[in-house]
Amino acid sequence: MLAPPLYDGFRCLTEAVRTGGTALDDQGTTADAHPEWVTFARAMIPMMMPSAQWIAEYVASQQQPVTHVLDIAAGHGIFGIEIARQFTGANIVAVDWPTVLEVAKEQAHASGMQHRYATLPGNAFEVEYQGGYDVILLANFLHHFDPQTCQGLLRKLHPVLNEHGLVITLDFVPNDDRVSPASADFSLVMLATTPSGDAYTFRELEAMFRHAGFGQSEMYYVPNSIEHVIVTHKSLL
Repeated sequence: MLAPPLYDGFRCLTEAVRTGGTALDDQGTTADAHPEWVTFARAMIPMMMPSAQWIAEYVASQQQPVTHVLDIAAGHGIFGIEIARQFTGANIVAVDWPTVLEVAKEQAHASGMQHRYATLPGNAFEVEYQGGYDVILLANFLHHFDPQTCQGLLRKLHPVLNEHGLVITLDFVPNDDRVSPASADFSLVMLATTPSGDAYTFRELEAMFRHAGFGQSEMYYVPNSIEHVIVTHKSLL
């Protein structure tokens, strides 16, 4: 969390506040193939494991078959890997920059799941998705972008999700006061390090999905985490 791309953003905080986005460069930490994401992926595994396990257990509790999972900005890969532990027939497709996906492949190999773990390197907004997914994972990703950009990605994902599929979003979700719980400081991190990222309320996230054609969304508290999970159905229940 004290790596230069994050720490240095706060050296230019006054300019970021005045302009409404990072003063580091044009794209900040959202720049293509930013090298710091490799370090970040390795470092975040212990912190993200409780959430990854909770998500996998939730998906298993729905008692629906899961054979194809798409993990957007997979990073370390543990969100998809934990679902694969629950569903022995599930195959994971991980999307991220090529160098970051090497970390995910290491984790898949260490878990004995390398034969069920495929990678799709590139920009999540630009790669071509084949479709037929039962679960799409969006862990700690949408907060890097403005609502319009997020909606564009969600519109692209909608047709590749099966009719009874789920989108699982893990994120910092503030209350309507946009301060609690522990989200105002995260919004400041996005201001300092991204061009237009933010911590979005449940209502804002729900609206993004709805405008992209999705159905009902529900929010869940995750034990041992300051983040929440948003479960979104492809169509209205």
